Order: sequence, then structure tokens, then C-alpha cells
Amino acid sequence: MRRREFITLLGGAAASWPLAARAQQPAIPVVGFLHIANADSYSPMLSKFRAGLGEAGYVEGQNVAIEYRWANNQGERLAALAADLASRQVSVIVAAGGARPALAAKGATSTIPIVLAFGADPVRLGLVASLSHPGGNVTGVTFVTSELEPKRLEFLTLMVPQAETVAYLNIDPRSSTQAEQQESDVRAAARALGKDVVVLEASSERDFEGAFGTFVERRADALVVATAPLFTSNRRKLLALAARHRIPAVYHLREFVLDGGLMSYGANIAGVFHLAGNYVGQILKGAKPADLPVRRSTNFELVINRKTAKTLGLDIPPMLFARVNEVVE
Repeated sequence: MRRREFITLLGGAAASWPLAARAQQPAIPVVGFLHIANADSYSPMLSKFRAGLGEAGYVEGQNVAIEYRWANNQGERLAALAADLASRQVSVIVAAGGARPALAAKGATSTIPIVLAFGADPVRLGLVASLSHPGGNVTGVTFVTSELEPKRLEFLTLMVPQAETVAYLNIDPRSSTQAEQQESDVRAAARALGKDVVVLEASSERDFEGAFGTFVERRADALVVATAPLFTSNRRKLLALAARHRIPAVYHLREFVLDGGLMSYGANIAGVFHLAGNYVGQILKGAKPADLPVRRSTNFELVINRKTAKTLGLDIPPMLFARVNEVVE
């Protein structure tokens, strides 16, 4: 072989080596993230989710990619969004924001692992066989939230003992599997406390103004805002209306209080997303959803904003202060 031909052949082979090496490198796994609400309101939870992934050795943009699908509180879009993720053959689907995203994900695939991060009973919904032995392609982390509505009402009446009529802003039952039960629980708790209750339902943020107007007309002294992604997604609008009408209100999420709300009582949802991220990491490493028990978070926290309380002319009573986990100044 002539020297020039040999050099040309050698150079061509060398040039092909990087291409061959790149072709042999496995593609990074892709995680699908399905949520009924929008990204802006859930940024603290997403940070915790990524932290959980990081503890399992996965960093977004480095060795794992995440495909986000947000329904922007339009539940009718969930089935199509879940189907899109399934068609892309993602490695795992995270279903968060209530029962509807979970059911949509399960309806889209029976083979792709699904990790839940929601406040519902996956056994009752038919998503898993049992919490300890899920038995299929679904596992995750759940938390108690809607069941806490009576306790929120109790704490609110301690904070506002002069309240005779309490308002309850609920989600439209057509958009939630838990709305009717939540309303029934609140009515029962109000009767037990000797309080009148005014219940209104919202299907979108456009209903908020009218609801608060009715609460004022009915002389509601305090407000319980139901557990729902719609309200979480629009918490700043709700907080502004509560402040404008000077209605003491209790919410399900700490972030409401950090943004100026009076008080909240509920699960540490950011911690739930952290655990969900860790579960995703375990599955990416080879764990099977059927072998990962569904974890149930029972870590509840009562948070009160002292500045907002003072603005409303309220003092934190000693009985309530003894139960407080965090006072926001």
C-alpha cells in the first residue's frame, strides 16, 4: 500500500471513531411529568422533586431529561397529555396534582412506570392493589389533605373565635373526585362547632370575584379555602381578594402563608415531591414499581403569618400557638 493511501485510510478511520463512540453511548433517560395545574405555582415543589432525583444520582440536563406537561387547570387535556408522554416512551411518568392526572397516566399506559405525588387514596381509585404491595406499574407518595378540612375549620375558629358564619370556597364537583366529600365534611364540622356555613363552588379563577362578593353579602366572618390545584395555581389572586375584603382565611398549603395568607394547615407537600423524585431515581436504576410500597406522608404543619394576623386585628391564642409549627413574621 502506498504511503499516501495508508495515511488517508488511517485518517478516515480515526475520524469515524468519535462517531462510533457516540453511537454506542446510551441516550439519557427521559422522565415525563404530568400535572393538572401550571408550573409557576409549583416551583418550590419542583425544586424538591429535582433534589430527590439528585440524591439518587440524577441531575436534570446532565444525565436525565424531564418532559413537562401542564394542563393549566384544564382537566379535559390530561388524557391527551398523558397519551403524548406514553407515545414518546419516556422511562417514567410522574403524575401529580390530584386523582385526575393519575387516572389519565394509568389510562395511557400499563407498562411505563408511574410515580404518584398526590393527596388521594390510590387503592380506592384502583391504581394499586395495596399500599404495601402495589403490584403493577404504579407506586409513589400520597398525603392526607382533603380529609383535613374539618381540622382547618377548627383552627380557624380558634383564631377567629367571634366568627359566627364561616365561608367555604370549594372546587366544582365536576372537576374533582373529592369535592363533594370535602363539602360534606366541612358542613358536619361547622354544625359540631355551632357555626353557620356558606358554601360556594368555583370552576375557574373567573368565579373568585363573585364568590367573595357573596361571602361579604352573607356576612361571612372567616373563610376556609378547599384543597385544590385550581386554588394553589391562583393563590395570589385569592390572597389579594381575602386582603381586600379583610376576611381571615385558612388554606391547605404553607406557600399561601409565605405569600401573605393568614394561616395554613396541611401536609408538607414539598417533602412529598422530594420523596417522589427519589422514587423516580430508584426506578431509573432498575427498581420495579410493584416492589416499591406506596409511601403515605403524615407530616402535617400549622403555619401562621403574624403580620397578617395583626393587620386583621387578631392575636394568636395560646391554645393555638401551642400547635403552631411555624410563625411567619
